[in-house]
Amino acid sequence: MAKVTLVFAVLLVALGLAGYLGTRSLHPTALIPTWIGLALGIFGFLAMSEDAGRRKLFMHVSVTIGLIGFLGGAIEAVRGYLHAKSAGMEPDVIALASKVTLAALMLIYVMLCVRSFIAARRSREV
Repeated sequence: MAKVTLVFAVLLVALGLAGYLGTRSLHPTALIPTWIGLALGIFGFLAMSEDAGRRKLFMHVSVTIGLIGFLGGAIEAVRGYLHAKSAGMEPDVIALASKVTLAALMLIYVMLCVRSFIAARRSREV
């Protein structure tokens, strides 16, 4: 699962950089997926350990970051959309797409982690 974490980290860094460059560097908050990706990358790298306890700890930290990323991305996407619509404007397409993509990536990541955790527990019980 640590390698999957590194893949998602790279995807998030790319998403953040694309959002930042897509806004022509006007909105530094577009880099939020990059920071989440860097955190996932660090903990994913640390989870590549032979020690099962260490691997378990860092993967649980990673999935917690993923869950926070999902919640934050989803809430901000809905909030940004509703705020723009209530002001009679169209939402910023790049920002909305970035938030929705962040939320979707993090949801997939969390689901994969939970599935992996369940499989690991079942294999220990047998």
